[in-house]
Parts: sequence; C-alpha cells; structure tokens
Amino acid sequence: MPLLHRSENKKPLRPRAGAPTSAAVSALRPQQVAKASPCQNACLAGTDVRAALALLNQREKLGLTQDEACERAWRLIVETNPFPATTGRICPHRCEDSCNRHGKDGGVAVGMIERFLGDWALERELPLPGVPERPLHRERIAIIGAGPAGLSCAYHLARRGYASTIFEGMPQPGGMLRYGIPAYRLPTRVLEGEIRRVLDVGVELRTRTTIGRDVTLEELRQQYAAVFVAPGAASSREVDIPGANGLGVFRAVEFLRDVARGEPPAIGKHVVVAGGGNSALDAARVCARLLGGTGVITLLRQENESIDDDLRETMAEGVEIEFMTTLNSVVRNVMGGVDSALVQRVELGEKDASGFPTLLPIAGKSYEVRADTIILALGQKPNVNRIFKGNEQQFETDDQGKTRAQGVWRGGDAVTPSFAAVVIGQGRQVALAIDAELRGQPLPEASKPAEVPGSRLKLECYDPRPRLQRRLAPVQDRLSNLQSELELEQDASAVMSEASRCLSCGNCFGCERCWMYCTPGCMSRLPDAHPGRYFAINTDKCDGCRKCAEECPAGFLEMS
Repeated sequence: MPLLHRSENKKPLRPRAGAPTSAAVSALRPQQVAKASPCQNACLAGTDVRAALALLNQREKLGLTQDEACERAWRLIVETNPFPATTGRICPHRCEDSCNRHGKDGGVAVGMIERFLGDWALERELPLPGVPERPLHRERIAIIGAGPAGLSCAYHLARRGYASTIFEGMPQPGGMLRYGIPAYRLPTRVLEGEIRRVLDVGVELRTRTTIGRDVTLEELRQQYAAVFVAPGAASSREVDIPGANGLGVFRAVEFLRDVARGEPPAIGKHVVVAGGGNSALDAARVCARLLGGTGVITLLRQENESIDDDLRETMAEGVEIEFMTTLNSVVRNVMGGVDSALVQRVELGEKDASGFPTLLPIAGKSYEVRADTIILALGQKPNVNRIFKGNEQQFETDDQGKTRAQGVWRGGDAVTPSFAAVVIGQGRQVALAIDAELRGQPLPEASKPAEVPGSRLKLECYDPRPRLQRRLAPVQDRLSNLQSELELEQDASAVMSEASRCLSCGNCFGCERCWMYCTPGCMSRLPDAHPGRYFAINTDKCDGCRKCAEECPAGFLEMS
C-alpha cells in the first residue's frame, strides 16, 4: 500500500517544461536540513525511533530483504536500549503520544513494532552487537542492583571496553522487571532471554549478595574504579491507615514479588486493592487470575472516572472500580482477621507542593466493602539504608548521576522511581559518564537538532491508513492461567504495514516529490541511498521557484 498519493507509479513523470510554479521566484536555494522528529525526542530510552522505522518502511528502496531490515532496525534500537522485547510490552511509549500521525488517523503503533523486533531477535538468538571480544581497559566497575538501570549500565560499559560485576540481593536478576511486573504483561521467557544476552557480553553477576551485609559500599569503592548504585525501589512506603498492620493486609510490591517467586499468599474470595498506579492495577489483575475469575475484587482509585485501555481491560476481567475513593481504615473481626474495608469518598482539592491535588473527604460518604484481603499500592521507595548507612546526603547526584563521593554514581529508581525505559536510559548515561571520567575526557554534550514543526508536514499527501490494533487474549484464557500473556503477537506483514505509516517527520524518505516538481532538473538520485539521503541538489540549476520545498511532505527541504 503506498504511503503517498503520488507514489503509486514507480517512475513518476516530471511536470512538463513550462508548467506553472510558484508565482514569485526567490533568490533562496533549497537545502536538505534534517530535523528531529517528535517521536525521537519523546523516547524515554533515547532511541532514534524514526531511524528504526525508516529501515523497515524504506527497505525496498534500500535493497534490503525483510529480515535484513529487521536485523538492522533491531541493531539500531539496541545501540541505546538492550531490552526492546521488554520495553515493547511495558513502556508507555510517549513516542506514540507525540506522533504527528494523530492529526490524520492515529499515531504509529511503535510499541508493537518494537516488541516484534525484540521477539524476532530473541527467536534468532542474535547476540548484542558492538561489544569487543575482551575488555579494552584495566578498570573494573561495580554495579549495585541487577534491575534495568544496572543491566543497561553494564551493557553500555561493555560496549566501551569495561568489565563489570553486578551485585544483586535477590536470587535472580531483573529487579522490578522480574519481581514487580506480572507475567501477563511481561513473560518470564522474554525477560530472561534479554537479560541473558547482557550477561553473555561478559558481565559478571553475583546474586544473593546484600550490600551492607555481605559486602559494603566502602569495600566496593576500594576494589573497583567506579561504583554505580542502582538498587531500585523495591520497598513499599509506610502508610498511616488504622488497622493496616496485621494479617490479611499486604503491600503491593511485596505481594507481586511473592507471586513472581511462585509463592502467592492465600487471599480469600473478597479482595480490596487501594491505589491508582500500575502496581494497583497489576495487583488487582493478578488476584483475578489467582481466583480464576471467581472472586470479588474491588479497586479503590482516587482518580476521576477517565478510563484508559488498562483500566478498561481490568474492568473486563471482572475487577470492580470505585472511583474517587480512598481507604479510610481496615475493619478487623474478633479473631484479628480482616473483615472489611472502610471506604471514604473524596473530591480533589488544590494541588500540594508535590503537584498532586489534596484529597478532601466528603462528609457522610463512607461505607464498608467486604474484604478477606486488602492490598495497599500507595507508593514505593528505595531501600538504601544498608548501602549508605545514614549518610545519604553525600550520595546526592548531579545531572549525570555522579554523587559527592569519589567514584560513586547513583541512578534508576534509587533516585526517582520511574518507567523502566527511563532508568534504562539513565544506566546508559551513567556508563557514558563513568567512561568519560576514567579516560579523562569531557562528557559529550547531548545535542538534538530542532524538531520539525507539525505545521511543516503535508498530511494531505499521505494516504489514510488505520492504526494497527492490539490483539488481546480472550478474558477466559487470561484468567485461567497466571502465565498467559495478555497481548498476543502480531504477524510480520501487519507490523511491516504499520511501520510504513511513519511520516518520516523531518527527514527524507525518497518520496520523489521534489524530483517530480523540479522543472530545471536540480535533483539527482544518489547511487548509495540511505534513509535521509536519496537525492543530491545542484543549486546552480535552481531558479528559486521553491516548489520542491513546498511539496516536501516531511518538512526536510528548506530555502536558504
């Protein structure tokens, strides 16, 4: 299916000599000026989304087979993010939110494409590229925490010739990816496959090693040239809710961890989950699977009644949602067990210093909900007391993650709990910063070209194409198996078609419109074409008509 209306003919005709052009002739001449795309700037992991899509979308123009294009696109992604099969499933994909195609028929489904490429590479057991056969430098790096930040840092250090050792307190690596995200969203086989590739580049892993008990931070500083502290945020925040301490009340982080370890607690038939974030949704949906859809699960949310896909799917799985409510207290029976949850209806007040609205109880609007089990998903925090031993101020970070302590960097959820893609990017940035310091070189300044304004695009030139829709497992299949993945895979043809919806914002994709409309013949095809470089311009022939720049659908050509 063609991307542009005028691209149906493989050899489009030029307008005849003397065809009408712009009324006013300019002294300016066309220049090829690549600009950043909004998806590129919005990617939480720092991946060049547009470039990866271009390899798929333009594969025939580049003389690539589908497999060759997939491998090149995957290799480009893992230049920054070694976990595309993982983030393709769990990332919120801000790139999709910012996609200029929303102005026509829906943003490109980047997440599904990323997931497909990640799975494609796992099936073929492709090793991570760009890592030397043996370390190039004598310095060794210690990394605390085998979560996404620590693993990403280790990988990017290996690419730069450093050997590293990861110290992890849990029995297996992965951090919150393994112990906090349920298998219905991220299958264990996928996560383990991508972690195994990172370890295969020569990263040493020491599990069941607790910093502060088995080895101290100070000992690591003495033994290693640099230390990256990224233990994650694997502890729940303390809450002041009457009756919350005792049997039958679980914290979501610990509850999900027990389930991931194959040790789910008994929860009874009536479960109340309090919280509005992903952990609350995951806890509620895991309970629905543990009970096989036979229990009564109530989710208390402080948010209003806006319903997104995650919430809609949660409701389809039988979870009852109580909007604009909060847990007031836990009501216990004479035996000390949970009897019910006292629920308070609230309205939102002014925002506090943290930017969140205060909750104002509505007088006379409280009620009880039957409960055998209550799960609190009210925030997470890093457990760093053993690591820093009361001296955490010394380990405050700058913009690059470096602390005041010599040779110590800090990042990931241990600084600010965030999305996995964000901390994967942080791990890479810390690796770059450590390399720059150890080599005595300045850290390269991050620079981005100006983003192409959406107004520069010519959306009317692109054929309307509906966005690829997610394929979900039937509800009964989801609830019958704790390991059953929610979202089903897409076939290759659907993914390639979706990639071809990319507008190539700010970069040439070889649509030939400039060549078609240039009467003087300024445009000549390049023999070694690649994304962004399909034509050369001979400005000596140009008469300044501006038609090429006006007709460029991607906003690539400028008159200067």
